[in-house]
Amino acid sequence: MRLLSLSHLVASATAAAVARSSAISVDKDVPSSAGPALLEAYMSYSIEFCYFPDYAGNKSHPNDFSNQLLDNLAAIQGVKPYIRVGGNTQDYALYNASLEYAVNGTIIPSKSVDYPYIIYIGPSFFESYSTWPNTKFSHGFNMGKNGSEDLETLLDTVPLACKALQDGKLAAWELGNEPDLFKTSPQGRVRPANWTEQDYVDEWLAKTRKIHDALAKACPDMVTEQSYKYLAPSFAGLTNSLNSVVTWKDGLNTDHNIALNSVHNYVGGATQPGVTLQGTLMNHTVTVTNVKSLANLSQVLTADNLTTNIPFILGEHNSLYNEGARGLSNAFGAALWGVDFNLYAAAKGVRRQHMHQGTNFRYASWQPVETKNTTLGTKPPYYGNVFVAAMVQGGSDVQIIDLPLSNGTEAAYAAYVDSKLARIAVVNLVEYNYTDSDPTAPRPSASYDFQLPPEFKSVSVQRLLANGSNALSGITWDGYSYNYELQGGKPVRLNNVTVGETARVDKNGVVTIDVPYSSAVMLTVNHKN
Repeated sequence: MRLLSLSHLVASATAAAVARSSAISVDKDVPSSAGPALLEAYMSYSIEFCYFPDYAGNKSHPNDFSNQLLDNLAAIQGVKPYIRVGGNTQDYALYNASLEYAVNGTIIPSKSVDYPYIIYIGPSFFESYSTWPNTKFSHGFNMGKNGSEDLETLLDTVPLACKALQDGKLAAWELGNEPDLFKTSPQGRVRPANWTEQDYVDEWLAKTRKIHDALAKACPDMVTEQSYKYLAPSFAGLTNSLNSVVTWKDGLNTDHNIALNSVHNYVGGATQPGVTLQGTLMNHTVTVTNVKSLANLSQVLTADNLTTNIPFILGEHNSLYNEGARGLSNAFGAALWGVDFNLYAAAKGVRRQHMHQGTNFRYASWQPVETKNTTLGTKPPYYGNVFVAAMVQGGSDVQIIDLPLSNGTEAAYAAYVDSKLARIAVVNLVEYNYTDSDPTAPRPSASYDFQLPPEFKSVSVQRLLANGSNALSGITWDGYSYNYELQGGKPVRLNNVTVGETARVDKNGVVTIDVPYSSAVMLTVNHKN
C-alpha cells in the first residue's frame, strides 16, 4: 500500500485548495447550544453476544490484541471503553451447564450467515469477563425466548454473570435486544402480532424482578439501589412495532432501576438499493437527518418527564445494519463517517455511544481472531474511533458543539473542556478514490478558516490520513499506525508521515487549515503561547 506523506498532502492542498468566503467563529467559552456533558468512555463498544469469547478470549488464552486496542483508547480518552455484551444472539442463547466450551452455535443460512441462530453457552463463557483489566461491562440477558424452560436457563446464568462482574466490573444489566422487532423480525417472530407496549413492559418488569431475586441470593451486594441498574429499552429504532414514548408512559421504569435510556441506530442497510460511500456514509446531510430524529425522541421523553436524569445513549450502532457491506463499511470512508456521526451525536445529546462489533462483521473496528473469511487485524473504522477518543478527552466535563458548514460533504466541531475551548475537528467527506485517480495529480483539498478568541496565537495539528476513501490499509492517526502486524496493535509512529505540525493564528485572529479530500484534522488550541 502506497503511503502519502503529510508534506505531499499539504503541497497538494495548497495547489488545489477549495477556499471559503468567511471564517467560522469559535467561542472561547462553551455556548448554550453545545451538547450536554458526555459520560465517561464516550467512545465505547457493543460486542455481539456469541462472539464475545472471540474478542476477549478466556483465562488461559486472553485476547491480548483486543485488550491492547482498548488500552490505546483508554490512554487517549482517559478511561477504557465500556463494553456492552449483547445483540441479536443474546436473545437466541440458552445455557447448558455441561457444555465444556464457551459457545456452541449453529448457523441457519435462512436466518443469517453472519451469526448462529441456535446457540448454547457454557460456564466458561463467563471467563471472558476476566480478561480485560479495568473494563466495565453490561451483560445482556435473553428476553426473546419466552417459555418456562427458557426463563429457567436465563435465571441459571444470573449467578455466573454476577460473580464474573463483581468488584466493579458491572456497568449495567440488559434484558432483551431490540424487542420492538420481536413480532416482525425476518430472523423469526417471537411474539404475537397483538403484543403491545404494555405487554412488553409487563414482561420486562416481571423478568427483571426475577433476575433481582436471583441476584439477591447469589450476589447480594449487587442488588443495592446504586448497583442494580439496567440499560433499556434497547429498541432497534424509532419507527418499528413498539413506540418508545408509549413504552415509557406504560411504566417501563416503574421500579426506578433504569440507568441509561438506550436506543440502537444504523444509517442504512448493507443491501439496501442506492447505498453508497459518498451518498450514504460520507454525507453529513444524512448524518444530520439521522441524528436529529434520535435527538427529537430524547427531547420528547425529557419534556414529558419520562427519562429525568436518565442519560440518552446509543447502546448499539454502526454504519449499515446486517453487519455492514464490503467496500463501504470496512473502508477508510467509514472511519470518516464514524468521526462525523459520533461527534454530531455528541453535539445533539447522545451521552455515550457503543459501536457494534462481531467476528467477520464488515463494519468491525478490528477482527479479533483469524478466520477463513477475515484476517486478524486492525480495520479502518478503528482509526476513526481513535480520533473520536482524542476529541472527547478531558475528564467529566466535555461538551461538543457542531460548527455548521455550507456543504453536505464536510463537518466541523469544537470540544470544550470545563467550559473552555480545547479542540476543533474538521472532517472532509468528499470521496477521493485513490485507485481511480491520477497518481501524479495533486490531491484536492478544502481550506478552512476559523476565527479564534484573541488570546490564542497557534494551534497544534493532528491528522487522520489514508491514501483515499477506499483505502483498506495504510491509515494513520497523527502518524501512528495501530496495525496488528507491527506491534500487536500498539501505537507505532511511522517515519514516512510528517507530524508535529502547527498553524499560526494571523493578526486578525484567524487560523487557516487545509484538509485533503477524504481526511480529517484536529486542532488543539494552545492556551500558553
